[in-house]
Amino acid sequence: MNFEAIKSIYFFEMARTRRTLLQSVVSPVISTSLYFIVFGAAVGSRIQEVDGVPYGAFITPGLIMLTLLGQCISNGSFGIYFPKFTGTIYEVLSAPVAMTEILLGYVGAAATKGLMIGVIILLTANIFVDVRIEHPFMMALFFLLTAITFSLFGFMIGIWAANFEQLNLIPMLVVPPLTFLGGSFYSINMLPPFWQAVSHFNPVLYLVSGFRWSFFGIADVNPLVSLGMITFFLAICLGTLGWIFKTGYRLRN
Repeated sequence: MNFEAIKSIYFFEMARTRRTLLQSVVSPVISTSLYFIVFGAAVGSRIQEVDGVPYGAFITPGLIMLTLLGQCISNGSFGIYFPKFTGTIYEVLSAPVAMTEILLGYVGAAATKGLMIGVIILLTANIFVDVRIEHPFMMALFFLLTAITFSLFGFMIGIWAANFEQLNLIPMLVVPPLTFLGGSFYSINMLPPFWQAVSHFNPVLYLVSGFRWSFFGIADVNPLVSLGMITFFLAICLGTLGWIFKTGYRLRN
């Protein structure tokens, strides 16, 4: 394993975060704070509690997950797309660096950035609401698995995208609706039976539900099922990337 190569790619990507601090860190924190203010004042005044949890605290895991997914996908996709766009990807591919080492460098940096933003938002949430964590180990596990999985997913998007429009297609048009409809701001038990059944086809529901359970001990889906689903998503991403590296899909041409 060429740890020097992994470290070089990793720190190069982390340095980009420092150069774009306002966009990478400040912007998502401000956006999430506005969610707390707007939803806490507008919706929270009408819905005092959900399953015994104050509404402002109830939406905290969903807001963290919303930001975490967006940041991991964005960082994962842009990290590999920009070298393709500038042509420097060929220098990386021609270097004595294995594909797994390239993956560890780029995805490790994307996951780290997402986790950093998630932790900052969790700390910021305590300014607005009283947040408790009943299962800290499971919270950290869901946090880590989600960051890695969606950084891998973003990496795949970056390889697939042929232009900036395709690069932003899934993060902007697909992920936000799935997150909003995945129980981030409500419990699916509040929905009619038909829509409850439909919600179970939304993969984000399992992420939000499991993450919320680690905070408050309440969930729309069994937390073990949620953990199994995120592990399943991770396996799909790894399998797909294995095929991409084997065939050189959109990397060597």
